[in-house]
Amino acid sequence: MAKKPAALIIGAGIAGIQAALDIANAGFQVYLVEREPSIGGHMAQLDKTFPTLDCSSCILTPKMVDVARNPNITLLTLSEVVSVEGEAGDFRVRIHRKPRYVDETKCTACGDCAKECPVIVPNEFDLEVGMRHATYIPFPQA
Repeated sequence: MAKKPAALIIGAGIAGIQAALDIANAGFQVYLVEREPSIGGHMAQLDKTFPTLDCSSCILTPKMVDVARNPNITLLTLSEVVSVEGEAGDFRVRIHRKPRYVDETKCTACGDCAKECPVIVPNEFDLEVGMRHATYIPFPQA
């Protein structure tokens, strides 16, 4: 049985997102691994980008949607690469997926679970200036 070429991209900031889209659009399977609960990286925290001062979310959000809709991209959030073995063209990768505590098949991103969650923790997205519920949506476009 012939192996189908695939790519693993570690990190789903804007560079990882663009790499995943380029490779997937070339017809290859892509595994996009992100340790945070949402893709977007630091760009999701910015208002504008240098040097043109373009709206960051205006650039990032459509790419996030493209990743979610692309059948060649498998997105693994709350996940980290544990080990990589093998050689060029024949790698084996172990990935640890952290639990979400929310049934992804039932989630509609309505935010109701965040309202019901009794646990309050510092909000990493705004550099711990504010607080959030343990179950949450990191930012509106996530």
